[in-house]
Amino acid sequence: MDLAEDMYKEELLEHYREPQNYGEIKDTDVKYKDFNPVCGDEIEIYADIKKGVIENVKFTGKGCAISQAAASILTEHIKSKKIEDVKKMSNEEVLELLPIKVSNLRIKCGLLALKAIQKGLLIYERKKHE
Repeated sequence: MDLAEDMYKEELLEHYREPQNYGEIKDTDVKYKDFNPVCGDEIEIYADIKKGVIENVKFTGKGCAISQAAASILTEHIKSKKIEDVKKMSNEEVLELLPIKVSNLRIKCGLLALKAIQKGLLIYERKKHE
C-alpha cells in the first residue's frame, strides 16, 4: 500500500469518526430512512428545501465505515444543490466522491445515502403536488 492510498483511507475513516452533517433536523421537509439488509447499515436523511434547493441536510445512522463516511461526504456535496440535480445523480458520480475505490461487495454501502435522499425527495415532491 502506498502513501496516497493510506491518505485516502484515512480521509474515509475521518468522515466515519467525525461525520459532517450528523444529526437530525426537526420539522424538516424531507425525512427518509433506508437500510442495507446485507450488512445492516442504516441511514436516516433529513433535508430542508427552499425554492427547489437543498438548504440544509443532515443524517443519522449506524453501520460500516463506508456507509457512514459516504453519507457524510454526500451530504456535504448536495448542500445548496437543486433537488432536480440530486435526483439525477448517478451511482458512479457518488462513488467518485469517495476517497477510495469501493469493491463490488460494498457498493450498496457506498450508495445507501444517495438512495435515501433520492427516495426522500420523490416522496417530498409527491406530497407537495397532492
